[in-house]
Order: sequence, then C-alpha cells, then structure tokens
Amino acid sequence: MKSAFAVLAVTALSTAQLSTARADVVELRLATLAPGGSKWMQAFEKGAAETAKATEKRVSVIYYPGGEQGDERDFISKIKLGQLDGAAVTAVGLSMIDESIRVLELPMMFESIEEVDYVADKVWPYFQKKFEDKGFRLEARGEVGWVHFMSKAEVKSLADLRKQKLWIWGDDRLVGAMFKKLNISGVALGVPEVDPALTTGRIDACYGSPLAAVALQWHTKIRYMTSLRMSYAIGATVISLQALKKLTPADSKSVFKVAGAIGKKLRVSIRKENESAQRTMTRKGVTISATPEVMSAEFNKHAQELWKSLVGKMYTQAELDMVLAARAEYRKAKPAAVAPTP
Repeated sequence: MKSAFAVLAVTALSTAQLSTARADVVELRLATLAPGGSKWMQAFEKGAAETAKATEKRVSVIYYPGGEQGDERDFISKIKLGQLDGAAVTAVGLSMIDESIRVLELPMMFESIEEVDYVADKVWPYFQKKFEDKGFRLEARGEVGWVHFMSKAEVKSLADLRKQKLWIWGDDRLVGAMFKKLNISGVALGVPEVDPALTTGRIDACYGSPLAAVALQWHTKIRYMTSLRMSYAIGATVISLQALKKLTPADSKSVFKVAGAIGKKLRVSIRKENESAQRTMTRKGVTISATPEVMSAEFNKHAQELWKSLVGKMYTQAELDMVLAARAEYRKAKPAAVAPTP
C-alpha cells in the first residue's frame, strides 16, 4: 500500500511539473501576407523550428500566413491591441509604425542589389532605434525584390500606363504619391483583393516583384511585365516589445540570433527565387516588355521630384540626405558597378 501511495505521489508531482512546463511556454503569434508554401513561409517555418530547438521549446513561434489576419494595416492594429505579437510585413506595414522607413523604397533610388545592401545595411540601425522608441523591435531586413509594372496590355509609355485600370495598395502612401505625380488614377485595393480583381476585370494592371506575382498567382492573369524597375521593395519582421517581455534574456537572445540568420538566408533565397519566378512567367507566356529610354527618363525625372516633395511629409531632409550620402559612398567606391542617376 505504501508503494502504491508513493507511485501516486510521484505521478501527481510529474503531472504538476508537466503543467508548469506547459505554462512556461511562450507563444509569439505573427501574421504575414506570404502565402502558405511560399519561400517566405518556408523560411519562417524553419525559423520557428530553430527557435523552438534553441530555447528547448520554451518559445513557440506561430505564423498566420496568406492574409488570414487581414491586410498589413490589420496586423499592426492587432499587435497594438495585443491580439498579435508581431508580423512579417512589407515596408507598407512598417510605415504604419514609422513612415520614414519608406525613404529606402523611393522610386528609382537604386541601380543594383549591391547598392541596396550597402545603403540599407548602413542605415538599418538608425531605423531600429526609431522603431524601438515606438514599442517595436525591428528585426533583420527582409525583401520582396525589384518592383515592375504588370499588365494585360503592353506598356511602352507613361501614356500607356495612364490608360490601365491599375491597382494601388490602398495603404501605400508612397506609391500613391508617385501615381499622383504621374497623373495616374489607381484602383485602391488590399493585397488579397488583387487576384480576384484581375480575374473579374476590375483592374487590368498591377505592380510587384516576379516572385510575389507568381506566389499570389497574378502572373496567370497578366500578359506583360515592364523591364522598368520602379523600386526595390523591402520588408522585415516586427515584434512588440511588450510581447518580448515574456521571454527570458537568454531566450530573447536565441530568438534574435535565429531571426538574424534566417533573414540573411532569406534575402539570398528570395533573390534566386525572383530570377526563377521571372523565368516561370516567361515560360507561362508573359512578355518582358523593354521599356523605352524616353519612358525611363521621364519616370526618373518625376521620381526625383517626388523625393524632394515628400520631405517633411514622410521623412526628414536629414533622413533623405542620409540615404543619398550612403548611396554616394557606394558609387564612389564602386564607380564601375552602377550607372549613377543624373
């Protein structure tokens, strides 16, 4: 009888310890527009598994993919309400925390990926501090890639572009300002609405990276993509500092280490996948339309005017100067790597 009581006592103790262990697991709930199965989600899921291993399962990272939690505006709102702990977002989502980061996505700012890396790496700590001041940890830089115009009818001039029923992300104030500069009337929609709108004919043109177009199936509904690259789209994961308070210092360090490593690997992967996606698009019948020099020059002229017009509205003069100075440093050190903007 005594041994039976001992067994029961040990069992009860083990059950209590198990309950305590489960209670100690911290869940970090993150949302993203990235579709399930996409390269972005594959990387995020790998990061979640590595985080669980590095923290001995004390931290569980849960992703809600494919816009399950709405659009990026919804993500940021839910984080602030405590309904989510973070999100992997594009710069549009980041801008809802601090809009000045869009200075890194100005149209026609960069000529090469190497230039993007040099400038963004140099100024990223500055923006991390700004986000921290607003209650968010800004993780390692992610990316979407070069942004092209995609349409059902070929675009060879700004006049052609103005004829399109062109999608505009309703929350994207930067592209909205560029479209206004170009005298383009965009059809405001959220990202999840683009595919059905292309299907029904509500819109007949959109913009994005090749990988995004393939992942979201836009490429099956358009026939042309411009060689003109409007900008280089970036992104990042943001986590509420309030949510991070639930982690021990050691686990926080592990989470950030894994996130940093995954971010670097993801950038390499996304670049390769964008090249692969472009090949997929051409194989599926999409024509890469060479943008005439006249259109490129006109677009570039309007873009540089836009840079100046957004000072004091989206970012400061000092922030624009910071990016331009870093770009100038790169071009001075690598004069043969790029063709500087006039």
